[in-house]
Amino acid sequence: MSSTESLFQPREALLRQRDRSIGAILVDSGRLQPEAAEKILAHQKERGIRFGEAGLALGLISEEDVRYALANQFEYTYLPPGEGPVTSEVIAAYQPGHPCVEALRALRSQLMLRWLDSTAEFKSLALVSAEDSVGRSFVTANLAVVFSQLGERTLLIDANLRMPRMHELFKLENRVGLASILGDRTEGDPIIHIRAFAGLSVLPAGPIPPNPQELLSRPAFPELIKAATERYDVVLIDTPSWKQGADAQIIAARARAAILVTRTDYSSVHAAVEFVDLLGQSGTQVLGAVVNQF
Repeated sequence: MSSTESLFQPREALLRQRDRSIGAILVDSGRLQPEAAEKILAHQKERGIRFGEAGLALGLISEEDVRYALANQFEYTYLPPGEGPVTSEVIAAYQPGHPCVEALRALRSQLMLRWLDSTAEFKSLALVSAEDSVGRSFVTANLAVVFSQLGERTLLIDANLRMPRMHELFKLENRVGLASILGDRTEGDPIIHIRAFAGLSVLPAGPIPPNPQELLSRPAFPELIKAATERYDVVLIDTPSWKQGADAQIIAARARAAILVTRTDYSSVHAAVEFVDLLGQSGTQVLGAVVNQF
């Protein structure tokens, strides 16, 4: 147990900006020059209106600037479009009002009601699919972001040791990761904290091994999950599709719970039902299904 516990170190506390003004947030972020902020403050005082209204009236800030500052005040972190350490596919990082992100928040609420709990036993969840190309990694990555935006300490594990994607979505190096840990070929902490989101960390898959199923079957994998659930509020695990082998069944059984990701006008109902039956036989609780329009 000690070999995996050492991998999980407490992360920095969530940033608190509730008491900071919109002007201070915009100046500190480089979105607004101090001289422009002074002009807005003068106009605000003269007209008796809000800072944001004054800035918009003068044309010195944009609607996006106001949304950015308000999000920071309410501790709801998101990134300006085209900026940040994650790709545009992680839309929850950039577009908090997108209908897809609203659906992800609804999914988050259901998971918190149905599975996630304060006890370590109910903190891990595998996202699985019967086929490739259904958007499983897309859902996993974005769900991890919306959990972190809620203030949950979230760990995203890329357990797809065949075709990993999380290092691409979060623009990370993939020299070490889960495969390195399970193969006992790493020292230190391969978990990467995503600084743009105070509560989010990612464990990449690492180098693609020749024996992924054997690695996932080793005792080190459930030990790692147990250690993670003791350090984080939520542990989400991305998996290979069932089509690629039995990896997903092993991973889901270790997590004890799974969400099935399907794709509109693409996924086979027969394959989905057969896969869910297999997961149930291995002791995995399938909490529900996501129908993705990826």
